[in-house]
Amino acid sequence: MRETQGRFITLEGGEGAGKSTQVARLKELIETRGHECIATREPGGAPGAEMVRKLLVEGPAERWDGVTEALLHFAARREHLRTTVLPAIARGAWVVSDRFADSTMAYQGYGHGIDRAILGTLYDITVGAFRPDLTLILDLPVDTGLARAASRRGKETRYESLPLDFHERVRAGFLDIAAADPERCVVIDATAAIDDIARAIGDALSTRLGS
Repeated sequence: MRETQGRFITLEGGEGAGKSTQVARLKELIETRGHECIATREPGGAPGAEMVRKLLVEGPAERWDGVTEALLHFAARREHLRTTVLPAIARGAWVVSDRFADSTMAYQGYGHGIDRAILGTLYDITVGAFRPDLTLILDLPVDTGLARAASRRGKETRYESLPLDFHERVRAGFLDIAAADPERCVVIDATAAIDDIARAIGDALSTRLGS
């Protein structure tokens, strides 16, 4: 257990799962419980990491292969942790992040087929022993998620334009990650109404981390 009361909570899931909405709702909930809370995202969450984000989410799908994507994600993650996450936790704040390393494992490991041991080594190099206190995986069918994502933005991002079978592998990856680490991960039904999803997240927060 950390010496401070700071906590790190991550929200994961495929495209259109509603993570951004639930990050905002969760931040409000945590603040009502008397904690400082920082909402952030990956890739991004720090000036240098936001520059890398543009390289990853914009442009044609074939711009990068899976290994290059993984390297870029971990470079951005290092900056995010160093600049935003770790300083906030050190002063006792709770940090809620829209995506973290599970997304790299799901997208580049399961989706693109990169050797998962390589991704584990990159994690050890760039992150070390640090892990989220709680990971909430918002799960819904791929076609539903892609339709939601496209309707919100009016156009596809680079990842959304990848083939359907890629996204199916990503979804399976998230569920495998959750099954392998049930003490950290909670799967949330993202087909439910926004308020119901927020309620389920709040219940998971209380059960796993208390108030």
